[in-house]
Amino acid sequence: MSGGERAARGERRRQSIDLPGFGHANPIPAAARIGELLMSGVLTGRDPSTREMPATLDEQCANVFAHVRTLLAEAGGSTDDIIKMTFWLADYRDRDALNREWLAMFPDSSNRPARQAMAASLDGGCLIQCDLVAVLGDSAAP
Repeated sequence: MSGGERAARGERRRQSIDLPGFGHANPIPAAARIGELLMSGVLTGRDPSTREMPATLDEQCANVFAHVRTLLAEAGGSTDDIIKMTFWLADYRDRDALNREWLAMFPDSSNRPARQAMAASLDGGCLIQCDLVAVLGDSAAP
């Protein structure tokens, strides 16, 4: 079915996914999905309860990975569906907190997604950001 036919029937091909306790300042969702493909926007370390940015990289990393878990659950998948994650770090060389959370989420070295980490100039007290790509199974389709 073409996009035009779908629109005429009131069906949408793309689904926006929002997260409880997490939102962007701009009018964008936390992620979008078409079929089995899920792509997130930037996920930060903002605390979902207080909506404050914690001062430490450890706290922000823990929140980023919590947002990842919540995002995949909201999309009907799990962290096993992630194919790639990209991280931006204020201090590119400081990866201890990132690696701790990474190993907790992906303990099996033969079953990890691809990962890229890059240096970035982040604002608002943000020390880390990430985005991800996941491929969800048919059973998770909306």
